[in-house]
Amino acid sequence: MKITFPHLGNTYIAAKLFFDSIGADYVIPPVSSREALKIGSMYSPEEMCLPFKIMMGNYIQAIEKGADTVLIVGSCGPCRFGEYCELQFKILKKLGYKVNFIVLDYKEDIGKEELLRRIGSILEDSKVNNRLKIKGALRALKSVKLMDDIEEKAHWLAGYEVKKGECKRLLNHCKKEVLLTNDPKKALSILKTYRSELKKVKIDKNKDPLKVSIMGEIYTIIEPFSNLYIEDKLMDYGVCTKRMLTPSWWIKDAFLKSFKLNSIKLRIASKKYLPIYIGGHARECIGEAVLSHKKGFNGAIQIFPSGCMPEIVSKAILPSIAKDENFPIMSLVMDEMSGESGYITRIEAFLDLLERRKEKCII
Repeated sequence: MKITFPHLGNTYIAAKLFFDSIGADYVIPPVSSREALKIGSMYSPEEMCLPFKIMMGNYIQAIEKGADTVLIVGSCGPCRFGEYCELQFKILKKLGYKVNFIVLDYKEDIGKEELLRRIGSILEDSKVNNRLKIKGALRALKSVKLMDDIEEKAHWLAGYEVKKGECKRLLNHCKKEVLLTNDPKKALSILKTYRSELKKVKIDKNKDPLKVSIMGEIYTIIEPFSNLYIEDKLMDYGVCTKRMLTPSWWIKDAFLKSFKLNSIKLRIASKKYLPIYIGGHARECIGEAVLSHKKGFNGAIQIFPSGCMPEIVSKAILPSIAKDENFPIMSLVMDEMSGESGYITRIEAFLDLLERRKEKCII
């Protein structure tokens, strides 16, 4: 068995650490790109959303490198993501690829025994003992949190750094270096080192950069290619950014959901505008918009793929929040036809708006 998985931000680093720890055979797909999107779009139904098409490209590129098993997590409520695996499996089978899918769905949806069976199927080729398997899983979880901390710190300090581009350089070097090692212990050490290095970045506390919240559909805000690397662009502009939805947030939210203790602050914040759960991360998006204003952000950017029903509902609600709170919010809808030039123009115009508003407040 040779496992692969779709790209979702930096989760490939955690997957690599885990599979290296248990001695499993795996293939990391090439970084999501126009080529992956082109391949995925060629074989996907036209009306399917952007994440589906990019994932299809990831799978086919990895299968061409020898992968025969796809590992994917389940969905969260009434969202097309929940049907991805079924349709993707049928498409790949029709194309002549012999591949199996392992779907790690919620325990409440498939039952504890079935979830354990699926987890067991991932581990069946591993020759290490159970203690080392557990240790590998814990390392992977730790790497998720470390990588999220590094990204969060880099994206925020980019607005205050004295040496322009230093945070982005450290972030990119961290990703490259950790990918080059097959030693899980060394990988964790690298992540800890870069987290410490970011704390040493010289900052100018007299700066007052724009602060922008990134929110929306979880895939398009976490997977950089799907949003045309918006966080990198905002770092180049000297803007501080933050997003609440991260891989480590998703893991924690999935665990607490069983006890109905997940996303309490976000649910409370969204109650006025969206009191019910409608699927996807619509409530989280609304809650983030409200909380971002309360935390003093200058504005927010919602990003979601074309056709995403939960986020279309959120998009319809956000203007009310913007009006009530006098808080600028821009929505960016992404699909395979999204062009970078027009995209950058909209971002720059939004930042100009936020800058003028901030200057008026100072005056």
